[in-house]
Amino acid sequence: MTQPALSVRDLVVHYGRRRGTPPAINGVGFDIAPGETLGLVGESGSGKSTIGKAILGLQAASSGSITLNGTDITTASLRRRRVSAVHLRAVFQDPYSSLNPTLTIGQTLVEPLRVLRVPKQEQWLRARDALEAVGLPADAIDRYPARLSGGQRQRVAIARALVCDPKVIVLDEPVSALDLSTQAQVLNLLADLRDQRQLALLFIAHDLGVVRFLSQRVVVLYRGQVMEEGDAEAVTQDPRHPYTVALTAAAPVPHPAQQARRRAAREALGIGAAGTAAAAPAGCPFANRCPLAVDRCRTERPPLTGTGHASAACHRLDEAAALRASR
Repeated sequence: MTQPALSVRDLVVHYGRRRGTPPAINGVGFDIAPGETLGLVGESGSGKSTIGKAILGLQAASSGSITLNGTDITTASLRRRRVSAVHLRAVFQDPYSSLNPTLTIGQTLVEPLRVLRVPKQEQWLRARDALEAVGLPADAIDRYPARLSGGQRQRVAIARALVCDPKVIVLDEPVSALDLSTQAQVLNLLADLRDQRQLALLFIAHDLGVVRFLSQRVVVLYRGQVMEEGDAEAVTQDPRHPYTVALTAAAPVPHPAQQARRRAAREALGIGAAGTAAAAPAGCPFANRCPLAVDRCRTERPPLTGTGHASAACHRLDEAAALRASR
């Protein structure tokens, strides 16, 4: 088997030092192979961005491991992180604030190469190649961010990631600040770059439709724990966990009448809105919102179980089939 480009095992992340504070991330694990996109999806506060920060070294992991191309980088020093930065890059949500307005696009692109001590002539060659790869004109290298549209700025952010020739890119809500037509263009660009360069992409998003478009596999998070994981088609079209059923029912559609039916179906499921119920102190974190929950769900954490294309962490997977049918 091909070695994963990125491997996360039993990741736990705590914020703060207060005793008894539940972890923001609790035992999350996954692999991403070269040329594969893994979608990380969940409501706000589910821990998606925290996982991205831990992988990038922006948030310390309390326990577990993060392995990049076979090398453990969980507790890597800043010096080692600078070396790993060649292979691990990021694209963030807001293309307006992620670029320095006082630097030209060319200066922005060569900045990481200067840190890596790439020869100056090669720096500008790689910057031009990166701009071409993301579909921007050659003269963009001398422009300032204020002279670019939102979609163009996000292409610059992608080019800045590509310029180091990485193996893994963490994409944290990279299209949520863009209009729909620009979203489609950027998503198609990312898919092409992934296939051409065999990139491993961690795609963090809350929109299931966007996740399904770009991802081959999906991990569904709730309060820092994995609720369901598997092939993107299986998870988004035939969800097994009650939480994933609620997410798919809440996903927007372009037809008002169909949207109204979906909203009514979601309300009929009896699943509370995010933030309406505290997490159970033990067991499944979704238990206090789940219409199928029994005492066991509140006291015993369910393991991920399943065969074939998807698995879910639920004690009552057989009963959850009725929720799927009622969507």
